[in-house]
Amino acid sequence: MNKIKILWVDDEIDLLKPHIIFLEARNYEVITCKSGQEALEELAETRVDIVFLDENMPGISGLETLSEIKIIDSSIPVVMITKSEEEFIMEEAIGSKIADYLIKPVNPNQILLSLKKNLDHSRLISEKTTSNYQQEFRKIAMDLSMVNSYQEWADLYKKLIYWELQLEEIEDSGMFEILESQKIEANQQFGKFVERNYPDWFTDVDA
Repeated sequence: MNKIKILWVDDEIDLLKPHIIFLEARNYEVITCKSGQEALEELAETRVDIVFLDENMPGISGLETLSEIKIIDSSIPVVMITKSEEEFIMEEAIGSKIADYLIKPVNPNQILLSLKKNLDHSRLISEKTTSNYQQEFRKIAMDLSMVNSYQEWADLYKKLIYWELQLEEIEDSGMFEILESQKIEANQQFGKFVERNYPDWFTDVDA
């Protein structure tokens, strides 16, 4: 099983070494950055599961970094960490769709709780989506052998597109490959459907 990969961004990251050791002992991989710019450069090269982001940093602020992270990948959960309890900062961060908000000083168990809350939620959604598609896969396979009208084909392709969008969100490459093979089969069967019915579509029934 791959380690969960954390990007922790704080200009005082050296002071957080005990927290990082705590997480690494629990099989998390922690990548550290000391500035927003450094974090954005790292995210351009590396896929991470979650970001812990200090709000008050020199150069690019935490809120500015948050906005740029969401442009790079809007699905990455970002936990904002700050010394400030000012309402406008909280509102800005929440408006930018942060996953969580922690006030310094944070202790390791707070970090662990935030990880489990956010990543387990994503895992449960992923598992549920995968399970639902596995059930729907069998139904779509049966429909492929029986579909015999334009409307039935339209309904079938709506289902395939729906599951394509769902599986893209959870990034399950295994399930996505199965869906792709099902789409290929559907295209082949639709081609045969067209070949069978093409002459009749041009027959003048009133003649």
